[in-house]
Amino acid sequence: MSSKDIDLFFVVYLSAAVTWFSAKELRDMLKTCRVNNERAGITGMLLYKDGNFMQVLEGDESVVLALLQRITRDLRHRGLVVIDSGLKPKREFGAWSMDFVDLSSNSAAFPNADNDSFPDGYSEFQHMPLSDPAFVNNPERCHQLLKMFWQMD
Repeated sequence: MSSKDIDLFFVVYLSAAVTWFSAKELRDMLKTCRVNNERAGITGMLLYKDGNFMQVLEGDESVVLALLQRITRDLRHRGLVVIDSGLKPKREFGAWSMDFVDLSSNSAAFPNADNDSFPDGYSEFQHMPLSDPAFVNNPERCHQLLKMFWQMD
């Protein structure tokens, strides 16, 4: 495979919400993101857990980086940290302009830690905040968690 065949850019980041998002605020934000991402050719996955976001974005490098800059300036976020970025040969989250899972302890989707809705392998992550050093210092764990929930859909 030549370098010109690899032109899909991805970025994985973590950030903290300035204030916790309500379910309605998350739905409204997601609706806007999906429309904008589809128009821009961006796909990805967004996880929200107890006031923290983990997101992977993939698409044309200049478009993804421009979106990342807008997110960095978004006053609803703070402490944005890029965990991983680079080029890859194909989309991993191509079915969604932005897939989303709310992992918060008060989420209706996952009302308790024993919920059978959790995918296999989630137990090792369920009591960790998304800002845990296990994610911040290990991009592969971020990818693993994002893919785990994307594959549920």
